[in-house]
Amino acid sequence: MVNAESDKSSAMAQPRRTPGTAMDDAQFEQWRDLLESRTGMTLTPARRSFLEANVGTRMRELGFPSYQAYYEKIMYGPGAIAEWATLVDRLTVQETRFFRDADAFDLVARHARQRYREQGDSTLEAWSLGCATGEEAYTLAMLLHEAASGAPGTRYYGVTGTDISLVALEKARRGVYGPRRLAATDPYWQSHYFDTLADDSVSVIPALRARVSFSQLNILELRHAPMRGMDIIFCQNVLIYFRRWRRRDIANRLADLLAPGGLLILGQGELTGWQHPELSPVGDPRVLAWQRSDTQTGNRSDHGPAR
Repeated sequence: MVNAESDKSSAMAQPRRTPGTAMDDAQFEQWRDLLESRTGMTLTPARRSFLEANVGTRMRELGFPSYQAYYEKIMYGPGAIAEWATLVDRLTVQETRFFRDADAFDLVARHARQRYREQGDSTLEAWSLGCATGEEAYTLAMLLHEAASGAPGTRYYGVTGTDISLVALEKARRGVYGPRRLAATDPYWQSHYFDTLADDSVSVIPALRARVSFSQLNILELRHAPMRGMDIIFCQNVLIYFRRWRRRDIANRLADLLAPGGLLILGQGELTGWQHPELSPVGDPRVLAWQRSDTQTGNRSDHGPAR
């Protein structure tokens, strides 16, 4: 999910506020409560100017004379659902990159190699929550492809990326990125998993892109998520913008969606003091992660062999 204020999948845009668009306390609380009720994201009073600028810009584009008039459009007007989706995209900017958290991705690679060794012919399923424009999901796919290719026998893998932003997901599905997105990445990955286009942008190779699917999902609606029995759930720089009780609730739901032996990876500092009866902390101080016990059974789907 693309989240407000995130420097990963959702660093906030900061358009210049136009004079005369200041919200009063009641208006700020009304919009803040709407954002939290629909997305789970919270805004502190210090972020009022951000909300004023972004909502005000969209309001003026559509010709609404006041915050209240635009609020009523969002709540009750024709096309309210589509307009809300547009506003959510305005409230977020998709900032991410490939292999952003090197320690976390190193853990993923080691986990995948171990699972393939222990399980024989098997399928590994990974899920990137808050995938933004897809870099994280494709990074997971590259690591799983490497692990599958280096293991004996026929190995299978698939990656699912989910986000609340339809605009971000459209970019993720295209899999085309500017050269700066790979600037700090080892040349090995670009030479093996990307094609260079005429304008120097890069495109994820079709064989890898075929292993990754993207779909819209509001993290508040995990009970409706079709994903079950996931071997890896990667959810970094998402929970930090939720209230503490909601972070724990989301973590509990994600834990229940893990396969036996599955790995849950969050961002450092996003969750403290949390425990789950079926999960044990991974003994790596550089990464906030837990592994599910091997005593449960999980459901999975077949994405076909790695190539």
